[in-house]
Amino acid sequence: MASQPKPKTLVMKFGGSSVGTPKAMQEVIDIIQQSRADWPNMIIVVSALAGVTNLLLDGAAQAAKGSTEKLPEAVERLRQLHYAIADTLVAPDGRASVKHEVVELIAEFGNLCHAISILGEASPRALDAVASLGERMSVRLLAPALSGAGLPAAYVDATRCIVTDRRFQNAHPDFAATAEKSRATIWPILEAGKIPVVTGFIGATPDGITTTLGRDGSDFSAAIVGAVLPADDVWIWTDVNGVMTADPRVIQNACTIPELTYREMSELVYFGGKKPHPKAIRPVVEAGVGLRICNTFNPTHPGTRLINEKPNGKKNGDEILKAVTAIRGQRLVTVEGRGMLGVPGVAARTFGAVASTGTSVPLITQASSEQSICFSVPSSAADNVVAALQKAFATELVDHDIDRIWATDDVSLVTTVGEGLRETPGVAGRVCNALGQLQINIIAIAQGSSEVSISLVVSAADTDAAVKAIHSLIV
Repeated sequence: MASQPKPKTLVMKFGGSSVGTPKAMQEVIDIIQQSRADWPNMIIVVSALAGVTNLLLDGAAQAAKGSTEKLPEAVERLRQLHYAIADTLVAPDGRASVKHEVVELIAEFGNLCHAISILGEASPRALDAVASLGERMSVRLLAPALSGAGLPAAYVDATRCIVTDRRFQNAHPDFAATAEKSRATIWPILEAGKIPVVTGFIGATPDGITTTLGRDGSDFSAAIVGAVLPADDVWIWTDVNGVMTADPRVIQNACTIPELTYREMSELVYFGGKKPHPKAIRPVVEAGVGLRICNTFNPTHPGTRLINEKPNGKKNGDEILKAVTAIRGQRLVTVEGRGMLGVPGVAARTFGAVASTGTSVPLITQASSEQSICFSVPSSAADNVVAALQKAFATELVDHDIDRIWATDDVSLVTTVGEGLRETPGVAGRVCNALGQLQINIIAIAQGSSEVSISLVVSAADTDAAVKAIHSLIV
């Protein structure tokens, strides 16, 4: 006898702004209700209420300095935010129980802060314990609110599902162990006809110690759950109409991009795009799971659908460039000297020194003469990086094999993305010409090996003008 096909399964993730108020959470409930008919199996991944994670971590930071004077104020604010939703959306017969659970978690926050204050420091492990409380409170609101709306639900702490390493504050999942635990935890809830409401952002080590996946990691949580079950689709609900051609705060006529390839999306989020979280792309790609970015506050908008690759034969000249984005607050660090010519290992030593400072490098260029290496780092890290390089090359600086190691003033990385870059000649020239007409100096330029992005370095003062000039080539 043939086995019954598995019901369609959808993972939907809602961010803090989507659940931050009673009205916003009601809209989430409406979206879930409307989607239920098409998706027999639904898993909801939810973030902390808007502003709560910052409130929690600020409390821990103050406690680490020995100050708990503002702790009662933070505790009261947490109580007000969560009670407002409980009083509005949770049925009266379950409201007292929900409030009791929320109060217990708020008390845990107070206890952790007092412990941190006594120790005089907040370890990464302690900060993860504090930060996890926001998601643990939000699921305790949304699950009963869904049940009260006729959508039976049960909350799930992701420490029961997502197994990670011990890199507190930026943990990485063990996908094999996570698949086993997620299926064992989530499938029984689905089979009972309920909607699992899972905490985003958090996981646990194999021995059960709470970890977090990095700030804004709830997108990653949804992708992990969607990949390991596996689901058919993952929808990331945010507060904009999908992925935009540019930051709408800079470009008023920025519009939604209906489709992006995974390669385009990877480049875009790496170079400053807001959604989805960069780590959320790989799990769904490897699992063959669909991904869509939607707007909680405009649920009828189709948003942006991510696809594996551009359909065969699709060559629309208007889609050569799809988006432009900017990473601000960068500085260019240059290592230069005539003695570098032909000397092996200079690049390795350079980036070994950078790595020793724990700094990420989003862009690298090297002169063909091999007399200089130039790369960008966050402005806040530039002085430490230069000092580390000067130490690493102290002998070469004395011998003048390296003439100098220096950093520019603040710059921005402006990146334009589009699959059409790989097959359309002259695009880089058009981009440079658009900036040249506005007298915008290009300090450095790099094209990724994927050939779907071009990155330009411009002065901080020219950032908005550069973004506008390139966007004019898109729309």
